[in-house]
Amino acid sequence: EQAPADPHTAEADDTPDEAAPAPLPVPWLLSAKDENALRAQAERLLAHVRSAGRPDPADIALSLATTRAAFPHRAVITGHDRDGLLRGLAALAHGEAPGPETVTGTAPAGAGRSAFLFSGQGSQRLGMGRELHAVFPVFAEAFDAACAALDPHLELPLKGVVFGADTELLNETRFTQPALFAVEVALFRLLESWGVRPDLLAGHSVGEFAAAHAAGVFSLGDAAKLVAARGRLMQELPPGGVMVAVQASEEEVRSLLAGSEDRAGIAAVNGPVSVVLSGAEDVVTELAGKLAAEGRKTKALTVSHAFHSPLMEPMLDAFREAVASVSFETPGLPVVSTLTGGLVTAEEFASADYWVRHVREAVRFADAVTTLAAEGVGTFLEIGPGGVLTALAQESLDESAVTVPALRSDRPEDLAVTTALA
Repeated sequence: EQAPADPHTAEADDTPDEAAPAPLPVPWLLSAKDENALRAQAERLLAHVRSAGRPDPADIALSLATTRAAFPHRAVITGHDRDGLLRGLAALAHGEAPGPETVTGTAPAGAGRSAFLFSGQGSQRLGMGRELHAVFPVFAEAFDAACAALDPHLELPLKGVVFGADTELLNETRFTQPALFAVEVALFRLLESWGVRPDLLAGHSVGEFAAAHAAGVFSLGDAAKLVAARGRLMQELPPGGVMVAVQASEEEVRSLLAGSEDRAGIAAVNGPVSVVLSGAEDVVTELAGKLAAEGRKTKALTVSHAFHSPLMEPMLDAFREAVASVSFETPGLPVVSTLTGGLVTAEEFASADYWVRHVREAVRFADAVTTLAAEGVGTFLEIGPGGVLTALAQESLDESAVTVPALRSDRPEDLAVTTALA
């Protein structure tokens, strides 16, 4: 789809009749002691709004959020206008199945801590963040600042790549990794401005750089320097190698890899039976074929290189030099590593060895999620363009955990992030 013109670069004389921006989605919060009382609350609010003329939906939202007690049974109706909000409110009042604009649930006592999960490569999509950039100044400022820090290290301005029309260009690793970093940092700052602050952080592969910056380990400039160097050095490696997601345990895959460890390896352990193979095409294809013959699910990933495999080794020395050129601070938020699966110490974060291993060794996402749960985390919010990690995290969690993606590809970004907040 052709990307719309950037309103920040358009000449004023060229758009004299530009339409006013669409209203932002508004959340109406309701709570009660049980489901019947919640429907009764919805009925009373529905009658009030219908009889009060056309009150400002934002005024109602403010009153509901700040002047009412919070009870365990809750609902949030989100909409861009009065009519949409009334439709959701009527469905709730009449006991009908809620639409996508309505979130309902029960808040248990002692729901636990929260964690942000920063997405890795593969989650990118063209135009990610563009809609948020247009309507939320905090997001726009943070995204533009990240691009300004990254652009000196890139061949093209990053904003034009992310908000442009060339999917293949965005999918080049040299741009993919900086693009994800910029979007995730801006999304973190937007949520932070709303008072949504996590107790712990974790990031999948390159997502850990955004997590480390959010925790205060790297300055924006140093984080941008490392992310850009990582993507560029990976892009410059000889082409070749493949990655295949397989339905198998880590132990099974390691047994199959015996004798071929110099040519292939495990790139990620995403769940109890969700592993990614990575390396030379002949080795990976053969092993994936053996699993497929047993009825296991396999899926080839669309990648330019075999990440987190022996084929990464030629770039490691150059990346070590890049890591040695930046400064490290003590993290202000605890981070669970997807390299070790455990909490990261300040000493580990400040070690060049840690970040070099981070490129070469497996992403232990499943272990990180298990550790977060053991640390008392009950709510997981994915910071990224979609819900890839949300689905993976569910494989390692019980049904009591709440897993939410901040953005989704199937709805406008402003509505998606407001629904996630709900």
